[in-house]
Amino acid sequence: MSKLKTTMILDKNYQIAQVDERIYGSFIEHLGRAVYGGIYEPGHPEADEQGFRKDVIELVKELNVPIVRYPGGNMVSAYNWEDGVGPVEDRPRRLELAWRTIETNEIGTNEFADWAKKVGAEVMMAVNLGTRGIDAARNLIEYTNHPGGTYWSDLRRSHGYEEPHNIKTWCLGNEMDGPWQVGHKTAYEYGRIAQETAKAMKLVDPTIELVACGSSNTNMPTFPEYEATTLDLAYEHVDFISLHQYYGNRSNDPANYLAKNLDMDHFIKTVIATCDYIKAKHRSKKTIQLSFDEWNVWYHSNDADQKIEPWSIAPPQLEDHYNFEDALLVGSMLITFLQHADRVKMAAMAQLVNVIAPIMTENEGRAWKQTIFYPYMHASIFGRGISLKPILTTPKYDSKDFTDVPYVDSAAVYNEEKEEVTIFLVNKHLESNMPIDIDLRSFEGYKLIEHIELVNDDLKAVNTASHQAVQPQQNKNSKLDGGILTAQLAKTSWNVIRLKKD
Repeated sequence: MSKLKTTMILDKNYQIAQVDERIYGSFIEHLGRAVYGGIYEPGHPEADEQGFRKDVIELVKELNVPIVRYPGGNMVSAYNWEDGVGPVEDRPRRLELAWRTIETNEIGTNEFADWAKKVGAEVMMAVNLGTRGIDAARNLIEYTNHPGGTYWSDLRRSHGYEEPHNIKTWCLGNEMDGPWQVGHKTAYEYGRIAQETAKAMKLVDPTIELVACGSSNTNMPTFPEYEATTLDLAYEHVDFISLHQYYGNRSNDPANYLAKNLDMDHFIKTVIATCDYIKAKHRSKKTIQLSFDEWNVWYHSNDADQKIEPWSIAPPQLEDHYNFEDALLVGSMLITFLQHADRVKMAAMAQLVNVIAPIMTENEGRAWKQTIFYPYMHASIFGRGISLKPILTTPKYDSKDFTDVPYVDSAAVYNEEKEEVTIFLVNKHLESNMPIDIDLRSFEGYKLIEHIELVNDDLKAVNTASHQAVQPQQNKNSKLDGGILTAQLAKTSWNVIRLKKD
């Protein structure tokens, strides 16, 4: 094997775009133990006066989550939002068709808006375009956003919420291209209902931003035609198109698995090209941005979910227990968002608590951090500013599904106000450390603050409530001298190198 070496040039003038903090968003769906037993567990020792778990709130604050998508997901496509407002004792129990459970409706729009305030996040609200449409959507936004003096806004006030919630980001349905969706629609059918719903909602509140559904994943037979047809109809009325993608390592091939962010990169580029084709076709001055509002690793829990009895309340669905290699891929996916900061302006890790999530809880017990918590936290805390384009030279490898996979993934964010720069790096080499030299001459007077790394000799290492096998540590061997930073990236590692002006 030839001697491995990576080099990088980082210049503050090589700018991609300002990072929109909403790329560090997340998602809470009425699914499994995300709400009941996750964010909400009255009677728990950590429950506040509304029944929300304070230990979970603290972990969400640690992630600094700016926006949270709600209430679904597949669940929203048969959801009547009116079931979740008003006196709790009067709310109906419903069959929840997406996940075949009982929805008690103890938590609804107002309670979730309260919880979002407690964690310091905005709400990204989804409307039901499966079994419902324009009328329910315009009523909901009147309920949440209109000050008062009308039927729906005064109903909110009668429910104890004098001031409007002012929810400014809205999803027009969910995965409407999917045959599994209640109310599944062809691209033309969906494009028309999205167009008309968008018009009505923006008449109620012209200041909102709207996300149209794109394809549920890149394997859909209608991708990317679904995006093209939808936008052809709704282009001037929507602001974002959604992307959803999950990855897994069912074949236990880590080299191939860790390369899957290349698939995400291709997905993003294809959707950008599709949006810009419709822009050109319409001779529009408007640019549609991307909302990657479902992304994560999801495969560990698939077999267990087949055994869950239907029509139970908050069963343990989609409870993936993440290992170390999952954290590495999550890190590379976050790097991919930063590399596309000019067009990916929102994202939502799906999901936030218990359901394919960085945070897990024990009912009546403690809350704890999964392996994927850490790269998500590092990116959210340190990845705010201007995304820079590193000039990277690194060896490459081939895997089962990918050729020319860079051993090192990289992104960098320059926070001009704080005079800080953070470099994110993943070393995918399964056997070798990777020496790296980073040319930082344009950052004169900067000093190295720290080099955080996530490392473990066991790619399958997992965290539990009682033991954090995978957690960050300090790499003390990195040095900055004469504008050149030298470091060793441990084999299969996530790295955060932070610099600040002296």
